[in-house]
This record gives sequence, structure tokens and C-alpha cells, in this order.
Amino acid sequence: MKAKRDLPSKICAHCGRPFTWRKKWRRDWEVVRYCSERCRNETRRARN
Repeated sequence: MKAKRDLPSKICAHCGRPFTWRKKWRRDWEVVRYCSERCRNETRRARN
């Protein structure tokens, strides 16, 4: 098991905060852009 500090991280496309890898994202980590469903939904609302 890896320590949390050793996991990959990204910056959220909406809020700009860093977030780390999660097990549920293991298959599609390359396409994950948002740290949460809330940020993803807020981005969609802002477009409309």
C-alpha cells in the first residue's frame, strides 16, 4: 500500500484545488478532470 503523499495528483479544472488519485478512478485516471461531482456539475451550469 502506498502512502497518500506518494499517490499521483492533479489540479481540478473548476476550483483549482489539488486532488489525489482514488481507487475508483484507477481505470480512467487519465480523463479525470474534476475533484468532485459538484465541480463537474458547476462547470456544466456555467456553460449554459
